[in-house]
Amino acid sequence: MTEMQRRFQTVVANLVSGEVVSYGEVASRAGHHRAARAVGAFLAQYGQDLPWWRVVRGDGRLAAHKRTEQARRLRSEGVEVRNGRVIDSMPPRPR
Repeated sequence: MTEMQRRFQTVVANLVSGEVVSYGEVASRAGHHRAARAVGAFLAQYGQDLPWWRVVRGDGRLAAHKRTEQARRLRSEGVEVRNGRVIDSMPPRPR
């Protein structure tokens, strides 16, 4: 695992129940502001033991290939999910 991936791991591991962030937010918190896609690749490879379901697209959409499971887990934490998207839990996107 690379240093960047270790940083992603730390950020995702420290997300608390009900906290939802974007791939880009994980990258930013890890100090790699333009690495949102790398976060997705990291979670695909190493995310099984991390709370991967708390990471969504910048617009709140869930991972297409795990939408049902991700929605179930988020709802169990009190997060509102509607039509494959997190509602009102996402931090504002920078413009």
